[in-house]
Amino acid sequence: MANHKSSIKRIRQTIVKAERNRFYRTRLKNIVKAVNTAVEAGNKEEATVAFKVANKQIHKFVSKGVLKRETASRKVSRLNKAVNAI
Repeated sequence: MANHKSSIKRIRQTIVKAERNRFYRTRLKNIVKAVNTAVEAGNKEEATVAFKVANKQIHKFVSKGVLKRETASRKVSRLNKAVNAI
């Protein structure tokens, strides 16, 4: 158990950040799954709409510090490639 005030506060902050990041990562998985489902179904219009939402949200997660910029870029690139392959 922590003995200093600062370490106790740091523990509280870590718990809050971990919970928030877990929410964003789950959201990210669902967004990517929506795009991939539309791509597998061969539905170009639905895949395009889902990709636009995914692109915006992924970059939003970068600004919140959940994802690194390069990781987000790679995910968006792969999703775009899959949508364009339809």
